[in-house]
Amino acid sequence: MATPELKPGERIDQLYSQDVQIIQSPEVFAFSLDAVLLADFAKLPPRQSSQTVDLCAGNGAVGLFMSHKTRGKIAEVEIQPRLADMARRSVQLNQLTDQLTVYEGDLAQVNQWIPKDSADVVTCNPPYFADLPASQKNPNQYLAIARHEITTDLATVVATTSGLLKMNGKAYFVHRPDRLLQLLDLMAAHRLAPKRIRLVHPKPQKEANMVLVEAIKDGKPGGLRFLAPLTVYDHQGTYTPEVKALLYGKD
Repeated sequence: MATPELKPGERIDQLYSQDVQIIQSPEVFAFSLDAVLLADFAKLPPRQSSQTVDLCAGNGAVGLFMSHKTRGKIAEVEIQPRLADMARRSVQLNQLTDQLTVYEGDLAQVNQWIPKDSADVVTCNPPYFADLPASQKNPNQYLAIARHEITTDLATVVATTSGLLKMNGKAYFVHRPDRLLQLLDLMAAHRLAPKRIRLVHPKPQKEANMVLVEAIKDGKPGGLRFLAPLTVYDHQGTYTPEVKALLYGKD
């Protein structure tokens, strides 16, 4: 299969731990550690008949990084045409067109492609910041939309996730700790019972700056587990062994 054509400013990067290549552009969008952590945190059914959906897919990083976990189908939903195009070409680059499909459009309209109550797993790395009039936004529209709730918001993301999931299907989110309570409230309103939470700290003794959450649709109340926290860098500023293994593979 021919390598997809790169557009100006694009490059091919690699997640060495999985031998996945991904088309990126610093001018438009490049995946960050939260995508790698979300893909690792999510548990996918291995069976071929399973359906996983990644919302707010960006350039397709989370779906690509999860592809080795299942023989089932993975759908990626991204509203920005340029990013959806990058995701499609990355899927082609990794010869995963039989497994991954990229849908370009608003996640609130996802049921035009994927029926309600049909997904086994939904993952989402949503925009972290509310779209407040006073909030500082990146002048780059691609980055502003990825980071701020300009084209969607957390309530829409959670409602859409719940609508997609089968009963007992699993949802996985990565977000900011200061919005965890809002996320949990929205999940409770949309039949999603939280089951596992893991805080991510940038360095030892620093406050957490990310949180990973697993929920089950129509899951029994209770049974919430807080996993051991993950620290990204050690005191010397190098990746901790767990993060290093996620990025580069085990030695």
